[in-house]
Amino acid sequence: MRVTFCCEDTRPDAWLQGLRAALPGAEVDIWSPGAPQADYALVWAPPQRFIDEQLGLKALFNIGAGVDALLPLRLPPDLRVYRLEDAGMAVQMAEYVCQAVIRFFRGLDGYEADMAAGLWQHRPNPRRADYPVGVMGLGRMGERVARALAVFDFPVNGWSRTPHAIDGVRGFCGPQDFDAFLRATRILVNLLPLTPETDSIIDARSLALLQPGAYVINVGRGGHVADEDLVAAIDGGHVSGALLDVFRTEPLPDGHAFWRHPRITLTPHTSARTLARDSVEQIVGKVAALSRGEAVSGRVDLQRGY
Repeated sequence: MRVTFCCEDTRPDAWLQGLRAALPGAEVDIWSPGAPQADYALVWAPPQRFIDEQLGLKALFNIGAGVDALLPLRLPPDLRVYRLEDAGMAVQMAEYVCQAVIRFFRGLDGYEADMAAGLWQHRPNPRRADYPVGVMGLGRMGERVARALAVFDFPVNGWSRTPHAIDGVRGFCGPQDFDAFLRATRILVNLLPLTPETDSIIDARSLALLQPGAYVINVGRGGHVADEDLVAAIDGGHVSGALLDVFRTEPLPDGHAFWRHPRITLTPHTSARTLARDSVEQIVGKVAALSRGEAVSGRVDLQRGY
């Protein structure tokens, strides 16, 4: 068995060590042009040449939850593509989103500014009922986020392509429910996959439907946000601010309006980092199941884009 690794922006050592330890009889290497044919591949944003050369793959594993970087490539129609399912990312995402929601809800930015100015004062206590949270995308990470928020007694709405029944979460699904979902939401959390249908889904129209004083948390993909529309909605006062972890171009270019906006908080695509050890364990389990001819979860529908 040969396993190849093609992830240019990822440090390979932990991955290679983990794969070699878990698959002692396999040849594990880093792909380079002209490399021998592999049985399995671990990739993140591979070049088209990799796809064109590695025509004998039994399966391709995307080392992340989102597969939008694969969609522009010309992939063989019979290639089986699998995404990571959780692998330690869901709990990271839940803690990141919960701290962001609570920070906004409790006005902690304002308290930090007060203390920096030497002011000792209390602000009005908000009511959770006035801060309904809407989670867009209810896959493994979205569901974990929605459940975590419900623990703090926030009203939680969830919107997805297909129905999901989650305790403590009011469900909305499909285009027919989208506007009602937005109107019921004051804090919007985006965890959707990026597809042609969801590109720029957070635009001027969507933002205007949110409750006044809304707050936007984007941990999906940068392409979900129409950047200029978000800035305009914040400057116009309907949206209070935003926490953005993902961007259309990464790293975020110098001079982008997000850098200097006082009500936009930025983090460098760090809300849920891929954990090599957990991911290797999951991938090795899938390889073993595939070799036995068993069904394997996490297969990507390339037509849907997730």
